[in-house]
Amino acid sequence: MHKQSSIISVVAMFLAILLSSCGKETIVDLSHDVGDAWTKDAKVVFEYNIQDSIMPIDFYINIRNTTDYNYANVYFFIKTIYPNQRYSIDTLECFVANIKGEWLGSGFGKYRENMIPFKKNMRFPMTGNYRMEFEMAMRDSILDGIDALGIRIERAE
Repeated sequence: MHKQSSIISVVAMFLAILLSSCGKETIVDLSHDVGDAWTKDAKVVFEYNIQDSIMPIDFYINIRNTTDYNYANVYFFIKTIYPNQRYSIDTLECFVANIKGEWLGSGFGKYRENMIPFKKNMRFPMTGNYRMEFEMAMRDSILDGIDALGIRIERAE
């Protein structure tokens, strides 16, 4: 009986390793704590290096908010500076609550985590060092309730 439970344990561990390796490959996963209050003039900056401009990727924005956040959405201005120092600017609206006021994402207690698709199945135009600058684009000059902001880049399926 003891030998059978050992075999089951080994098979279960092998399956867990196999299943965990089937997820998407993470290329970049960065996070920045915003603090108690995010001011309009404070930028959240991410710098990362891209070595492959052929591989398709999925790009996500990660937002950790508190249940004290007063809005269902948050707007960002996102400036991406390319390795050749050219840049692009995007405006992005991210929803953290639905129309009924229920929090989206995962979590419990005071915090919620949202992984919001930004760009799907895209390719970087060139290899090298990238810089992304996030500015809060809300009407308020101080934004309470956004605890952290992050980016995640994964290999597209």
